[in-house]
Amino acid sequence: MAIHKIQINDFISDDYELIALHSSLEDYKLAYCLNKELGLQLQKNDNYVEIAIPEGKSSFENFAFDDEKNDVIWTLIENKTTIINSDKRTSSLFEQVDITVFLLPEYKKADYLIKIENIDYGFDTDEIIEKILKIKNVTTAYSVDTTNLKSKNNLIF
Repeated sequence: MAIHKIQINDFISDDYELIALHSSLEDYKLAYCLNKELGLQLQKNDNYVEIAIPEGKSSFENFAFDDEKNDVIWTLIENKTTIINSDKRTSSLFEQVDITVFLLPEYKKADYLIKIENIDYGFDTDEIIEKILKIKNVTTAYSVDTTNLKSKNNLIF
């Protein structure tokens, strides 16, 4: 009798694209510009993406758009956030420490990430990046190779 082993990786499929953005825009302004340039309807999501770290929980703001016509989900999320770690034993203002937490630590220089889910093989990421680069305060945008990401679990939200 033959034994058939099933690997957990057999069920993991990368049916999403990830675009990193470098921009000085605030998140709501960037969402507005992306809506205008790409024809999206990104709206602020009240549910923050939370990641547990030893110092506490970090929350990442995000904007989402469920394109039901094309069955694609767009998510704009900040890549870095700051949490204030204060020692409960001290009451001095200057003893509070700001800790910067990254959603994808491999891309610390990226300010925002765009996750595009449920895409098919005909989806043209380069065309999307070209349109994003037309936005005035976007310094650069590029596709992220998700196959070698160590923090891939942070993208499950």
